[in-house]
Amino acid sequence: MEAVIEHLSARKIIPIAIFDDPNKAVPLAHALLAGGCDVVEISFRSPTAAASIAEIVADVPEMFVGAGSLLSVDDVSEAISAGATFGIAPGFDPSVVKAAAEAGFTFVPGFFTPSNVTQALSFGCEVQKFFPAESMGPAFLSASLAAFNHKHNLKVIASGGITPENIARWLVVPQVVACGASWVCPREMIEAEDWAGITARVQQLLAIAHAGVVAA
Repeated sequence: MEAVIEHLSARKIIPIAIFDDPNKAVPLAHALLAGGCDVVEISFRSPTAAASIAEIVADVPEMFVGAGSLLSVDDVSEAISAGATFGIAPGFDPSVVKAAAEAGFTFVPGFFTPSNVTQALSFGCEVQKFFPAESMGPAFLSASLAAFNHKHNLKVIASGGITPENIARWLVVPQVVACGASWVCPREMIEAEDWAGITARVQQLLAIAHAGVVAA
């Protein structure tokens, strides 16, 4: 778990992709690598997610591939079988967390309220995803986590509505180690095979994330 989170923390951004065609997975991975990012989260919102993960794992081994929107034990099993390095969920489900732990699979459950945080912490989840992030804002997150700081070294991946205009505001929150960003490679750009555009987007977001400044 620690090595995976350190890797994500160093990159600061996690591009999120949804594939209708798994044949587009490898070209996307190369487009992200060309932009300087070796991380991608493949969302299980599409039935081709596991196949897309397997394609990248087989053909682009330098890519750090995660599985997102894991909602069930079966999703976790599929993600692991496909070769995913880590998994992320939008919420907290004890059965999913337990299945991932038993498999030794790095898994990040989601939260939206302090009660969600408490539930996940009771299962040993010191890394959690705040979703949907931008709909509530960084101030809400900071206030929600303030009550946990004296006992937990909670790390957070913020996701949902992250763009060049707001990512810096999220990364200055001490607990936020990385941001998930579907903005980098939205479904329509993948379908259009706009690999150059995706490379430009990941370069832009990485530059802002590592500079710590908000884009104009």
